[in-house]
Amino acid sequence: MKNQRKTKTKREKPPAEEVPITGGAVIEGYLKTLPGGPGVYRMINLKGDVLYVGKAKSLKKRVTSYTKLARQSNRMRRMIKETASMEFVTTHTEAEALLLEADFIKRYRPRYNILLRDDKSFPSILLTGDHAFPQVLKHRGAQTRKGDYFGPFASVWAVNETLATLQRAFLLRSCSDTVFAARTRPCLQHQIKRCSAPCVDRISETDYQASVADARAFLTGGSRKIQQQFADLMQEASDAEAFEQAAGYRDRIRALTRIQARHGINLQGIGEADVIAVHQAGGQTCVQVFFFRAGANYGNRAYFPSHSRDDDAEMVLDAFLGQFYSKALPPKTVMVSHSPPNRQLMGEALSVRAGRTVRLMRPQRGSKRNLVKHALANALDALGRRMAESASQRRLLEGLALALDLDGAPERIEVYDNSHVSGTKAVGAMIVAGPEGFIKKAYRKFNIRGARESDMGSGKDAEEGFTPGDDYAMMREVLKRRFSRALKEDPDKTGGQWPDLVLIDGGRGQLGVTLEVFEELGIEDVAVAAIAKGPDRDAGREKIYRPNHPPKSLPLRDPVLFFVQRLRDEAHRFAIGAHRDKRSKSLVRSTLDDIPSIGAKRKKALLHHFGAAKAVSDAGRADLEAVEGINKTTANIIYEWFHPEG
Repeated sequence: MKNQRKTKTKREKPPAEEVPITGGAVIEGYLKTLPGGPGVYRMINLKGDVLYVGKAKSLKKRVTSYTKLARQSNRMRRMIKETASMEFVTTHTEAEALLLEADFIKRYRPRYNILLRDDKSFPSILLTGDHAFPQVLKHRGAQTRKGDYFGPFASVWAVNETLATLQRAFLLRSCSDTVFAARTRPCLQHQIKRCSAPCVDRISETDYQASVADARAFLTGGSRKIQQQFADLMQEASDAEAFEQAAGYRDRIRALTRIQARHGINLQGIGEADVIAVHQAGGQTCVQVFFFRAGANYGNRAYFPSHSRDDDAEMVLDAFLGQFYSKALPPKTVMVSHSPPNRQLMGEALSVRAGRTVRLMRPQRGSKRNLVKHALANALDALGRRMAESASQRRLLEGLALALDLDGAPERIEVYDNSHVSGTKAVGAMIVAGPEGFIKKAYRKFNIRGARESDMGSGKDAEEGFTPGDDYAMMREVLKRRFSRALKEDPDKTGGQWPDLVLIDGGRGQLGVTLEVFEELGIEDVAVAAIAKGPDRDAGREKIYRPNHPPKSLPLRDPVLFFVQRLRDEAHRFAIGAHRDKRSKSLVRSTLDDIPSIGAKRKKALLHHFGAAKAVSDAGRADLEAVEGINKTTANIIYEWFHPEG
């Protein structure tokens, strides 16, 4: 009987859940089949998130090193412990592996890699090559259009300044081909002496091409030669008593002189090079990049990569170079302040990326060394400013936590506001701030779906809609959409996308709406506050509402009050901007948008040719065929759309 009871007890015991295997045991399982050649590996956790991307000359040797925990740092041990699987890609060479590693890091943003957080592309200047009268314009992105590209420039400001010089000195057009074809008289650019008006034959094609050649020479380092050429022409015109023509050359020389003076450092013989310097302090790093093209300084930009406090300057530079040049074409020479661990390999990889030889060097003396020292001084200053700003921001966050009775300084603050005109074109906005200031890449706008506007159909949104102008309902929709998605995508709140504090632009009513949404969604651990403007919307007399707390006003000269106002004003600015964009898009919509086969380009061509949609509707078939890009078939479609009985 006793044995029977024991057997019965065993049958009733639920089966034990299988515990997933992670860590060194997982890594060891891959060693038997790993090749000894070069490649890239990815370490992945149980959720499928990529923890780390690495490259290796020998995949087997590198992965084997992760099984020896005693040789790893604490950070690497944590990563190994989280690893649930690995993926591998073999390559032909180690340089190819280095390039692939940089591409993977850019794609997956692994938390244990050194990350270059600023991934914006650089602007450049394009001299088009697909028109008899080339256009000069600012360009950013893929270089797919035919023509000559010059850059990169460190900032849009530097591009705009150079473009203005090109227009003053060489009188090149900046208008689009469609506008060029539709002109019947010179535009304002010609009147202010920034264009030679080739659109109305004020200059021959031969003379215009000569100006284009001069501009190309200027952008490739021949500015002194072009300046001397203009000086000779000015003298000839003066000798011939053609004083107006001489004054024109004088103005063009002044434009060239002004841009040369503003280029600052202008080192003879440097040609095409990037100068990259690294400075570290307080566990943070600044990487300063100077761009030199055609012997001129095209500006500089500071970067602050995300990395562990244990990563030294050489390691950060190595990671930076790979990621930076995955989106920017390397110049002929890259000068650095420190030697990356794989300097020769990195040089080979950059050469592969550029399709030509790239020289990676660390100057030890002379003028090139002085350039690096100058970049280092800029890196030191930039990091000092950033650390001072971070310390000030941290003090403000701590003061805000004290004022709102929070458990600690918030790492992520989300501020919400709505914008509309009489309830129409309503937009919700979310801005984000943290220890490093405003996090603009995390900003979000929400097109309010629930308002019953006159142009809404009879779908679900209309059935569940609310009265236009209902600010409470708008805020409820925005918060419900934001946090429903957060619960779905990151229920464990480990992805760094959950706020510690939610600030609402409004008073007690807006606070109540927020608390209702949180209660409905089961959110209990996010602090909430509402900021109401004072009487007569008087800045400085704001009241802050918190759940289960009396309304609170901060002293007029309290820095925390200014901080709260700045957060609210930024949310307001972003909301108004989003609403203005939405309203502008609706204003440009016309009857042309509904015509089959009429896309954005054809619509633009029609409007440029006829001036208004009404004129298009009144045009005949022959008139429509005269528009660039409109053939006989399309002209018939447009005509029959407006004249169904004709």
